[in-house]
Amino acid sequence: MPDAWLRPPKLRTAGSVDDDRHATWLELFFDLVFVAAIAELAHGLRDQLTWMGVLEFVALFVPVWWAWVGSTFYATRFDTDDAEYRLLTAVEMFGVIALAVNVHGGLAETSRGFALAYVLVRSVLIFKYVRAQRHIPEARALTVRIRTGYTIAAGVWLVSAFVPPPYRFLLWGLGIAIDFGTPITAGRLHVEIPVDPTHIPERFGLFTIIVLGETIVSVVTGISTQEWTVTSGLIAVFSTAIAFSLWWIYFDNHDEAAIRAAREGKRIRAYWEWIYVHLPLVIGIAAAGVGVFRVFTGDLAAPLPMAERWLLAGSLAVCLSSLGFLHRTTVSCAGRRPTGGVQSLYRFGTAGVVLAIGVAGGRIPPLGFVALLAFVCVAQIGLDLRVREPPTAAAVSD
Repeated sequence: MPDAWLRPPKLRTAGSVDDDRHATWLELFFDLVFVAAIAELAHGLRDQLTWMGVLEFVALFVPVWWAWVGSTFYATRFDTDDAEYRLLTAVEMFGVIALAVNVHGGLAETSRGFALAYVLVRSVLIFKYVRAQRHIPEARALTVRIRTGYTIAAGVWLVSAFVPPPYRFLLWGLGIAIDFGTPITAGRLHVEIPVDPTHIPERFGLFTIIVLGETIVSVVTGISTQEWTVTSGLIAVFSTAIAFSLWWIYFDNHDEAAIRAAREGKRIRAYWEWIYVHLPLVIGIAAAGVGVFRVFTGDLAAPLPMAERWLLAGSLAVCLSSLGFLHRTTVSCAGRRPTGGVQSLYRFGTAGVVLAIGVAGGRIPPLGFVALLAFVCVAQIGLDLRVREPPTAAAVSD
């Protein structure tokens, strides 16, 4: 095998910043596996729209998302795209497929399989960090810290596979808490060995696009269950407007300010907020897609049932609140005031209006309910345009 195909990990973010770095073809292929996992999560919520179903959807979404985050942050620092890295990523992809297969009944009969699949995904990532620890002395303090924390968490998940419920799920919570806390405990090491300031925002944006795509799939699948009428057609239009509004609000304010601030040793807390707030955002988007599907599969002439009403309004409120927090981290790190603070308040206010529609919409037919939500989301774009901020210096330089 040529040496070019077998290279040790190297620190990609050392020295000058590579502002032209983008997602690799392997990363995009890796993301497609998560499309299947998210689709299976959505199907599970479609089939069981109860409080227990929502709990299961959220509980299983968290480790799926964290599996993606772990691989993404390793890649931004140490990916060399050699044969060994590709093969290890292929094993990770198989683990994600196993996660997707075990989503149905993930808190019941397939919970052991789900736990073992998660252990497989994390074990590959741990092995990658062992390689980086061996070959990159200047990053050893960080790789040892992360490898140790992730190994402890994976061990907890492994033990959970052999413990009966409900103790199994208590161990899952402990394992996820250790997983989430491990990068944070590394503290200033993230400044000394930073992530790429353009690669990470692009990767998170691509994942958000994936979940938004599932919402469009829900529109297509839902309308296929109905005859094409004026009512079903308009619901499809308004549902698409909601998804498009979320895309607009997110990507119109999506930049690398929080990542660059962390590289410079400033506002580390805002950096972590920017990362972790993406979790409720993508959960909300995925749940909204399920809500749209449930609207189509119900009686379009009768008032929207309470479960569907609260799923759609509640998930949109979560999305808008998350966008508000994301925007606050972005503007605080970029030093843009005061309009940035006003825009984030608009998002929080819009989330409140959406919840009010959910409360008062018990007698509104599906078309009117979805139209109201779409109007509120589109109005958020109009509010943004009124207080449009000047582009950041980084955006101008690009």
